[in-house]
Amino acid sequence: MPYLPILMIVVFAVFYYRAAEMEKESGLLWCGLSILISITTLFFLRWGWLGTVLGQAGLFVGITLLRMTRKP
Repeated sequence: MPYLPILMIVVFAVFYYRAAEMEKESGLLWCGLSILISITTLFFLRWGWLGTVLGQAGLFVGITLLRMTRKP
């Protein structure tokens, strides 16, 4: 059983959930996107740690750009 990748998925999911709470956004959406990216990069694409971290960074940049365009 791959405990370390699962721990990494949980850590990223908690980070995005807490960030969404701070921004008063949907925590489940951000958390769900993080879990989806982690599972895709780790288990389906087999990109490993680097791919997962880069995927999470991409999610962070995407959320940031979206929030920048929505705020006046």
